[in-house]
Amino acid sequence: MRPQQIPDSRATRISAVVLDEHGSVGVRDLDLAPPGPGEVRVRIAAAGVCHSDLHVLTGAWRIPRPVVLGHEGSGVVTALGDGVDELEIGDHVVLSWVPGCGGCRSCRAGRPAQCALVATVVAPGGVLYDGTTRLSEAGSSVHHYLGVSSFAEEAVVPVSGAIKIRKDAPLEDIAIIGCAIATGVGAVRNTAAVRPESTVAVIGCGGVGLACVQAARLAGASRVVAVDVVAEKLELATALGATDTVNAAASDAVAALRSIEPDGYDYVFDAIGKISTTEQAIAALGLGGAAVIVGLPAQGEQARFDPLALAEADQRILGCNYGSSIPHRDIPALVDEVMAGRLDLASMISARRPLSDAAAALADLAAGHALRQLLIPGHAANRRVSATG
Repeated sequence: MRPQQIPDSRATRISAVVLDEHGSVGVRDLDLAPPGPGEVRVRIAAAGVCHSDLHVLTGAWRIPRPVVLGHEGSGVVTALGDGVDELEIGDHVVLSWVPGCGGCRSCRAGRPAQCALVATVVAPGGVLYDGTTRLSEAGSSVHHYLGVSSFAEEAVVPVSGAIKIRKDAPLEDIAIIGCAIATGVGAVRNTAAVRPESTVAVIGCGGVGLACVQAARLAGASRVVAVDVVAEKLELATALGATDTVNAAASDAVAALRSIEPDGYDYVFDAIGKISTTEQAIAALGLGGAAVIVGLPAQGEQARFDPLALAEADQRILGCNYGSSIPHRDIPALVDEVMAGRLDLASMISARRPLSDAAAALADLAAGHALRQLLIPGHAANRRVSATG
């Protein structure tokens, strides 16, 4: 049964990328109702294409359909719902896919990434806080994805999911802060709290993994080893701060990692989320080390490890959702780091494409050819900006 869609004669007509009930992805014309209480409408400047979108497409994650994809993006506030006083029309924002409700136990404890309302209503239901959707097509409701749905010309989101940032930051580039950068950097800083002179390995050099690499460099790690199967991604990882690389297509990843650090690593980040890479992360740990599971696997999968060896070595396995971030604190600070030249986003963006290229962008991501691709509403042609795109 589809959720109720709030009817309103003032609905805005938009183009958006819809994944339908049959698994097809395409641009459709939809009606976007005005923001309700505590919500804002945002004109999308750019939306990042992430593996989480791919998980929905493949069915690895069960999300109600039809749904407008996209959970990473940036834009400009164009309308305010009742009761919104944190933002003004014209503000520049980065969208957060965990729009904390502010009232549940986790939000009150300062852990908005574990918001209960997002976990039980917004994410699984494809709706906003009140259990309804602002999207419709010919009178039938269309679902939101993670309270964002950024693969569109405009989106209505909870005000807590629109994070105000400085207006001099490049709106297209900072779109990837909302997921890849907040997650990867947060994994290093918030979840793991990497210490100076630590040894670090990062398995997977997509957007999240490259953010982990940059954060480990900034944390003062003495060694940062990047692991991937694509040579171009490893080259970029080196440019962004990796001290060593392992091509997992040419060697056993754990054996290669231990040839570099025979005693194992203080921190290993699994930025892919396959069962094999999670098990590799645990196997590469040194005494007292921590494996941080950043990439998200398909629902229901289980990894194996030796709990006795883990206990005897005083090791830890840490789950990491959204980099354990506090979006209103971390996202503006990350934008400041970009503007100060400490974080490089532009090198991580492998293509800028129109909304009509969404299916092709997802296919390129699935094939491992792309880093972070941006979908730009109104962008008429595909502009490649990296050899990995």
